[in-house]
Amino acid sequence: MKKIGLFTGMLLLSCNIGLFAQGNEIDAYTLSNTGLGGTARSIAMGGAFGALGGDISVISSNPAGLGIYRSSEISGSLDLSMTKTFTNWSGVNTDQNKTRFAPNNFGFALYFPTGSESIHNWNLGFSYNRIKNFNRRYRMSNDGQTYSMADYTAWLASNAFGTGEGITKNEFENNPYDNKDLAGNWLPVLGYDNYFNHYVGGPNEYQSVFGYMENDKWNMISPYQNNLFVNESGHMDEYNVGFGMNISNFIFLGASVSVTDINYKYTSFYDESFVYNETKNDNLYLENWLNTEGSAVSVNVGAIVNLQMLRLGVAYNSPRWYDMTDYFDARAGTYNNDYEEPAFETWIPEKCYNEYRFRTPGKWIFSGALILGQSALISADYELVNYKEMEYSARNDNYGIDFPANDHIDNHYTWAHTLKLGAEIKATQRFAVRAGYMMQTSPMREVLYDNLDEVFPSGTIPHFTVTSKPTNYYTVGIGYRFTPNVYMDLSCVYRYNSANVYAFSNTDMYKSNDPVKSIPASLKTKTTRLALTLGYKF
Repeated sequence: MKKIGLFTGMLLLSCNIGLFAQGNEIDAYTLSNTGLGGTARSIAMGGAFGALGGDISVISSNPAGLGIYRSSEISGSLDLSMTKTFTNWSGVNTDQNKTRFAPNNFGFALYFPTGSESIHNWNLGFSYNRIKNFNRRYRMSNDGQTYSMADYTAWLASNAFGTGEGITKNEFENNPYDNKDLAGNWLPVLGYDNYFNHYVGGPNEYQSVFGYMENDKWNMISPYQNNLFVNESGHMDEYNVGFGMNISNFIFLGASVSVTDINYKYTSFYDESFVYNETKNDNLYLENWLNTEGSAVSVNVGAIVNLQMLRLGVAYNSPRWYDMTDYFDARAGTYNNDYEEPAFETWIPEKCYNEYRFRTPGKWIFSGALILGQSALISADYELVNYKEMEYSARNDNYGIDFPANDHIDNHYTWAHTLKLGAEIKATQRFAVRAGYMMQTSPMREVLYDNLDEVFPSGTIPHFTVTSKPTNYYTVGIGYRFTPNVYMDLSCVYRYNSANVYAFSNTDMYKSNDPVKSIPASLKTKTTRLALTLGYKF
């Protein structure tokens, strides 16, 4: 694929230093993909409530389910999440744990009977759902790989504009953070300032400082050890207001408006050690902080057809239109015995932030449910999402800023499919047992997963995670009615995901310079969640 420079998105800075590239195709997927949320009953049945209705969770998916209610209801849920990560990087295994307790769901539905033979009732509802937790921590280490972060930043500096032309030495040394032409090149600037690499001549060519001269030839030294630590936290919350109506107990229609808030925090620390001989040990490190905040509006519409024992549903969830802000900071440093003052450390400018817009893809939901009297039910949902529809744009259209990340999204993503299955059996009038399953396929193409195309840095963060395998959710739960009006539901979810983590991207093998290759680490994430819902019908 032809590259259009190193920029993965050019977003306006608000710290008076020009432009800065933040956000790439990996960030787009992080902001667009959601998980399994809602009430404990909905979670226990794998979220397969598109045709069932009668649950607070449906306001944000198929709001026609609001019309199913025959009484008013209020409920709230708490969630305990325990995440374990396991990495294997060139045979070196590491693991990390993280636990979080937080509210998960709250909402109410208000029932308004009409007494009409055509429209039996219309209902209003409100819900709050935590639709995604970003909480994850992982650490990866290996005994060294062929190429260093210094080689990678040197390659970026030598090929900054996608035309074989690199950054000039004068540009590096003359207020580079104020230079709009270097908007997408803060990582090589940070590397140059900290002596990751140095100028060697040619058409603005750079190479790693970690090596030695022999017979008038520079010999690159590979890292002796590499380490990466990443800590992610935050959440994606959704607030929904919906309307549903019941037409002759045959057709149920609904619509809702959703407001979504994102608060995502990312920190990373990467270091490498170089051993030349028993007396010469060098190292480098790169540290990043990112806080992404944003809010979005979307619209959901749906319908359910009641055929006695069988219910069929269809719904469309519009894209979410976000206004986003990224707050970021980074520093890097080296220790190199070849210099009189071997220790170097610099930061990017302080208090920097970007403002931009982002659109997620829309979603189609097709569902069915089989109602087996008063004792059991089976349900299924199928969701279809085209991740090619993800798109970055400027906050102000007059800025005329281009976003090459949108081209990368179009080449690296495809459709994703989600299957949800659920079942419930009422052992007694008060006690119910539930189980479910949810499977989400990855929309990432093989060319992205295997890093056959270059993935450009998100600002000064070169690390990224990709997956080609489905994410699986296995769910169970119970429900108990203390009285006809008061109930409690409990669910347990086991989530499993497998991915690859790259400390930095492979570079374009078709460029004139020797390409840099990064060895990925395998990352397995296992999450166990407990959700408890208390509710009251009136």
